[in-house]
Amino acid sequence: MNHFADRFNAAVRARGNAVCVGLDPRWESLPLNLRQRHTDGTLDAMARAFEAFSCRIVDVVAPLVPVVKPQSAFFEMCGPPGMLALQRVLRHARELGLLTILDAKRNDIASTATAYADAAFAGSALDGRVHPVWDADALTINPYLGRDAVEPFIQSARKSGRGLFVLVRTSNPGAGQFQDLVCDGRPVYQHVAEAVAAWNREHLGQDGFGDVGAVVGATHPTELSAVRKVLPEAIFLVPGYGAQGGTARDVAPAFREDGLGAVVNSSRGIIFAFPPENPDWEGAVLQATRKTIADLAAATPMGRLTVR
Repeated sequence: MNHFADRFNAAVRARGNAVCVGLDPRWESLPLNLRQRHTDGTLDAMARAFEAFSCRIVDVVAPLVPVVKPQSAFFEMCGPPGMLALQRVLRHARELGLLTILDAKRNDIASTATAYADAAFAGSALDGRVHPVWDADALTINPYLGRDAVEPFIQSARKSGRGLFVLVRTSNPGAGQFQDLVCDGRPVYQHVAEAVAAWNREHLGQDGFGDVGAVVGATHPTELSAVRKVLPEAIFLVPGYGAQGGTARDVAPAFREDGLGAVVNSSRGIIFAFPPENPDWEGAVLQATRKTIADLAAATPMGRLTVR
């Protein structure tokens, strides 16, 4: 099963839910007992703390959810040690059977885009050997530069059975500054959605979904419903649920009637569902994960999924 969407749907069915846990480590929010073990005031120490925390989160949620999404920015802020930590976190998640979405929102043109894409997926070729770098199952990308800049990502993803999630309607408060601008009678985000629909239909899997998905925020439920109509065969990555204000009812339009078609991300609401001084922070993470699954199952078509 090499097609990304088929692998993705198999993982969702196996867990009976479409919850993605975002790995966004922040120093000030880490468990106090973990910070106390990494207190030499260096970026290397912070990177070690981020790795230890993220890997433990993965350990806790792996039996429950199908997907995790490391946010590269938090690891990059630690410099080179942080990049090594990110690589190890991705590897650890894969070893536990989780799908991984590298949230890096990449884009550039020509050979630079190819380098970004190969680093995310196939790896770097050197002297006849390919060296894995991030080895992620999917990557978030920005479509602003157009099809020729997206093409290297599509080619690299398809060559290695991976997927893309293209920014269409984002969850931040200022998203409408450009995304809502009217062009030829429609907002820009709808033009982007139509382009993603065309790219996605080029390569559909057995379940009828393609490998070029869309990022559409939970904080804009009306737009979410409108974009779903344009993109019936795309998997949606839905940020903005939970701490950013999106509710389970808000994300319901992202799903197909059978519960497939979307993955809902929760970051702070799960990984920081505790005060830093709580010694049983892992128990709080476990409880928050279960609550997220239950809330989404009750209010969205995700509840129609059954564990196989």
